[in-house]
Amino acid sequence: MDRGQCMNEKESDGIVTTPGSAGWIRRPNPLRPLGRSWRRLRRRPAVMQVRTVLLVVAVIVGLIIWLTLAPSGTPGSPEGAGAAVLPVSASSTPAPTPVSQASTSTRGVTAKAINVVFPVISLSSVSGQFDISSDPEFAQQDNAIHVYVNQINHGGGINGRKINPIIVPFDPTNTTEQRALCKQWTEGNPPAFAVLDGIGAWVGDNQLCITQEGHTPMIGAWSTITQWTNLGSPYLWWTGADDAPVLAAVVDWGLSSGRLGHGKKVGVVVSDQASDQEALNDDLLPDLKKAGIAPEVETISADLGETSSTDSDATLAVERLKAAGIQSVIPLLPVNALEPYLGAETSQKFFPQLLLSDYQAGIDTALGLIPVPYEQALNGQEGVTTELLGMGGNPSKPESEGGYDPAVASCYATWHTTYPNPYKGATNDYIEEQGPIAEWCGVIRLFAQAATKAGKDLNRRTFVEGMASIKNFAGTLTPTWTFGPHKMYGPTSYTVVEVHNNVPPSSQCILAPNGKPQGTCWVVVQKSKPLPSG
Repeated sequence: MDRGQCMNEKESDGIVTTPGSAGWIRRPNPLRPLGRSWRRLRRRPAVMQVRTVLLVVAVIVGLIIWLTLAPSGTPGSPEGAGAAVLPVSASSTPAPTPVSQASTSTRGVTAKAINVVFPVISLSSVSGQFDISSDPEFAQQDNAIHVYVNQINHGGGINGRKINPIIVPFDPTNTTEQRALCKQWTEGNPPAFAVLDGIGAWVGDNQLCITQEGHTPMIGAWSTITQWTNLGSPYLWWTGADDAPVLAAVVDWGLSSGRLGHGKKVGVVVSDQASDQEALNDDLLPDLKKAGIAPEVETISADLGETSSTDSDATLAVERLKAAGIQSVIPLLPVNALEPYLGAETSQKFFPQLLLSDYQAGIDTALGLIPVPYEQALNGQEGVTTELLGMGGNPSKPESEGGYDPAVASCYATWHTTYPNPYKGATNDYIEEQGPIAEWCGVIRLFAQAATKAGKDLNRRTFVEGMASIKNFAGTLTPTWTFGPHKMYGPTSYTVVEVHNNVPPSSQCILAPNGKPQGTCWVVVQKSKPLPSG
């Protein structure tokens, strides 16, 4: 199953970490692409859903390995590129640097070329092998980069300059390697003008090494809280949504649907990760307070080395929420804490309305955890997403019937011209709506648009000024990307969807590309609405 699957509309119910010397250390998930490939397995029939549990375990094991290897350190410090320290309080976070104050360096730009780095998870690494086994399209990333770069170069390039693609494989569990690569790109040779990450593989403090330290533009798919782009400004730009507007959308939708307010007792389950605590205190709680809602907050450990603490915290959290008569719950949990929480709900037969969202990929994760093992806890639950909703499997169908949206259709047409036959492991010549090929297509075309806007005098300042001027750009990860001087993330809208188990098969789920019923899908509950400013 892809991430956004069903286009049939229905009425909504009712009304339409560890402590560090500088603060709390947050270790972002460098194996997030594993989760992406795992979620794509949901394209398959229900009988395949049993694999989800094993895949969740694989993701968590991978994360434990990474945590074991990752050193501690401050953002951008030599001590550890993989560890990211968030300030103890939001007030200690510097304000974003205006695009007008960006460097005018032309490092990485010559009269005829622009050096652009494309970090790609090594196919020989553990995570790379997992990606390929889960989704053969991951092995096509180098080909995809060349296809879309060549399209630009063969069309005359960018104001007379050709993109020189520097594709660099890396192991996401090797933080020393990532740090060294960052320094090579931003300080060594060949000099890089920009770094593009189409699928969200270059994450966390590695983003800040490129941008905050290296003063090098980066467009990435991995996103988190606003403090990150503040620290990386004006060089860090996201194709994914900032968490602040996502949580604001959750509150807006919760109020309009009756899940929040109207006398409902509300709970929040949040991990002890620094980023989740920041999101709770700086974004969600203020939004709820404006609506006159004082939720019961329960904290669950997300320390991957202390799974027993996570399990006991989850059990206790559910006991307290159940005893308090909580009716609606907003989860701010990574997958390794969300899964035990859902397990505790199930064992205690406590099934409140969940307000799911793109935050920590909760709405994606939910689709992968039904029908096994959390059918009762998740089936029929709703949430907000900024992601594309098409089936993404048959270019001959209109978008309203699950075909490609216009941007992905264009990416497919370009790909199919170069590769008219199915790639190894594929059953047809299609590309996934939100797969690696489409995502690389989107970020490369976005870069080209900003660089074109910069004019012939291409430097870091003119490039980020170009990024800040992009409006209503057809996206591939989300329908539309709009940026601004103070808006470093692209998504502009959200949709409310329901997590649906399609067994027995129903018309609520569009048929898969092979004509067979899908095992699970998203059903559209509420059409696209503007994403709050956050």
